[in-house]
Amino acid sequence: MSLSKDRLEKIEEFEKNIGYTFNDKALIDVALTHSSFTNEARGNIKSNERLEFLGDTILDMVVSEYLFKHYTQKPEGWLTRTRSRIVCTDSFAKASEKFALTKYLRFGMGEKKQGGKLKKHVKADTFEATCAAIYLDSSYDDLCKFLYKNYKDEVLEIINDDSLFLDYKTRLQEYYNAKNKKNLTYELIKEEGPEHDKTFTMEVRLNGKALAEGIGKNKKTAEQMAAKLAYERIKNV
Repeated sequence: MSLSKDRLEKIEEFEKNIGYTFNDKALIDVALTHSSFTNEARGNIKSNERLEFLGDTILDMVVSEYLFKHYTQKPEGWLTRTRSRIVCTDSFAKASEKFALTKYLRFGMGEKKQGGKLKKHVKADTFEATCAAIYLDSSYDDLCKFLYKNYKDEVLEIINDDSLFLDYKTRLQEYYNAKNKKNLTYELIKEEGPEHDKTFTMEVRLNGKALAEGIGKNKKTAEQMAAKLAYERIKNV
């Protein structure tokens, strides 16, 4: 499907904004298409959900490699905790805000009216999809160059300040590991809403006993919210 003149102009504005020109304009067009748009549009239009999936995996690898190469004296536990604070919804949402990525996202009318471009998980998903598109359009090395050029300072800030984007799942696990109670699990309790705007409720359990529930727009966020509530409860006892 060929892109309209207006859509091409929007994509060119986006490319100028992020400092990268795509060889395959259709690829970034997909990355900038929310599932709510495809649900309302006619025809075979793809959303960015598959690119989000790929982007999440690639970004995990990029961050893992960076930490491994630049922090050679740090133990595995530190590397894991630090990566989890970088590769998370809060961090990726902030990364998305740097170039106002959701400004260029195509939404369905319902999601647009609900302020979709302001939602944290939508911002994070758009960043993941954009990174996946750059990777597919060029190479892993070119994506790394793009990220190092634009986000190195932000990543170093997260690394140097462990209060930013706390990983409550890790903190909760460490608390119980210190007490030799290691059987923390997360279970899906409820899944509500339309396909393009679901809400998940996850429950964190210790040896089968419920500790807390968390709600989020994806399972990862819901798990973090459950862990945060459980962790705050035990620290206040």
